[in-house]
Formats: sequence, C-alpha cells, structure tokens
Amino acid sequence: MDIKERIPHYSKLMRFDRPIGTYLVLWPTLWALWLAAGGVPPMGTLLIFVLGVVLMRAAGCVINDYADRDIDGHVERTRARPLATGEVSAKEALYLFAGMCGLSFLLVLLTNQLTVLLSFVAVALAACYPFMKRFTHFPQVVLGAAFAWSVPMAFAAVTGALPAELWLIYIAVVIWTMAYDTFYAMVDREDDLKIGVKSTAIYFGREDRLITGILQLSVVFILVIIGSRFQLGFIYFVSVAVAAALFVYQQRLIKNRQREKCFQAFLNNNYVGMAVFIGIALHYLLG
Repeated sequence: MDIKERIPHYSKLMRFDRPIGTYLVLWPTLWALWLAAGGVPPMGTLLIFVLGVVLMRAAGCVINDYADRDIDGHVERTRARPLATGEVSAKEALYLFAGMCGLSFLLVLLTNQLTVLLSFVAVALAACYPFMKRFTHFPQVVLGAAFAWSVPMAFAAVTGALPAELWLIYIAVVIWTMAYDTFYAMVDREDDLKIGVKSTAIYFGREDRLITGILQLSVVFILVIIGSRFQLGFIYFVSVAVAAALFVYQQRLIKNRQREKCFQAFLNNNYVGMAVFIGIALHYLLG
C-alpha cells in the first residue's frame, strides 16, 4: 500500500474526522489569547496557536492510540481504530507523533523564549496522559492539565509573562475537562471494568452525577471570579450563565447513564467553550 492509500488511515488515527477534541482545546486557548491581549491578539500569534492546537491534538490522539493499541480492540467504541485493526503500524504511529510534535515546535519557535520553554511541558503532558489510566483512576486530571497548558503558553506568547490571574483560567479548564471527560469515560465504563482500565467514571461509581455536577458548579464559580479579575462586563456574565445552563442540560442527559446520552453530554461541551469565548470577545469588541 503506497503513501496515498495510507493517508486516510493516518487521518483517521489523528481524528481529523472527529474534530471535537480540537474544539475543546481551542476554546480555552482563545479565551486566554483574548484575555492576555485585552482584545483581538496579534494575528500571527493567533495563527500559530490555532495551528498548534490542531497539530498537538492530532499528536495526542496518535500517542493515545499507540498506548491503547492492545486494548482498543476490546472496547466497543474503539475497536475500529487504525492501530487496533492493523491499518497503521505502531512504528508509523510513533513517526506521526514525532512529526506532529516537530511541526508544533517549529511554530513555537516563532514566539518567544518563555513560550518555547513551556512547550516542553506540553509535550510531556501529551505523551504521559495515555498511560495514566493504567496507574490511577484520575487520568482525566492529567488530560485537563494537558488541555489547559495552552493557557499559560498563550499568556507567555502575548505578554511575555505569566500573571497570577492566568492560573484561575488554567484551574477552570482542568476542572471542566475532568467533568466532561468523565462523561466520555462513562461511555466506556463497562468495557473498562472488564479489561482493568481505570477512570474517574469507575472511581466515582454511582456518585458520578453528583461529583460531575459539583465540578461543573466549581467551573462556573471560577469563571465568575475570572470575570471580576479581568474586569469583564455584563455580556461576559451572560455567557457564563449560558454555560451554566448547558451544564444543567448535560446533567439531564446523563440522568440514566445511557452510553449515547453520556456521549452527547460530552459533545455538548463544545458549546460551553464557544459561549464563554463569545462573551469574552464581545466584551472587548463592544467595550
């Protein structure tokens, strides 16, 4: 099979056909860029981060499937992934991961020294996350740390510094990720129990709805504090209220813990990120 015939398999491995993960990393990245710049960030920096998000999310998917190549075939949702079916080899996956990371690093080199240094942490988090489910019931926390790392990088690229306020955004994104990735893990809970993979969905058990609700409430609370710290106006707080309403809707979706509904709740978080970004962007546009 020549390279042209393999491209669709590589694309599937990098989840270009399922962009939800890209959106969930992109929205908090855009929050941080706009807040760091006090409005529209420099176009060059914006382009670097958008492309970086696409590349690093693809790299994360590749290394995740590499780590899970021996167990994905036993999980209903993942049994058709290219590494599980043999359409892509483990060696090819590692080359793809290295290539995506290399391209991302070239982009980061166009920023500043602080952002370059922070990028090494981003790669480390992306590389270690897939293996966490073998050692801890909280791989979702590591995923949140990885997804949120674009926040300090965005502030570093725009301002050349790491102001204390950015860590509020970072914490909010970590907690938010933990909540929605628990919904994602609820889809696979029965399969994961059979093969011995750990997750927050398994650890929380029958308290999963209560704990994810508390996590979501915490996110809303921190978003309100962020609005105060960054002196954002009324329209931003309306967007936070919309996000809170979406969280309530997600809790209704997972009420009976049906796989399809839990996955819908996970997907719905795209609109949470979008709503908050619209509030931030409109504040600076209309202010």
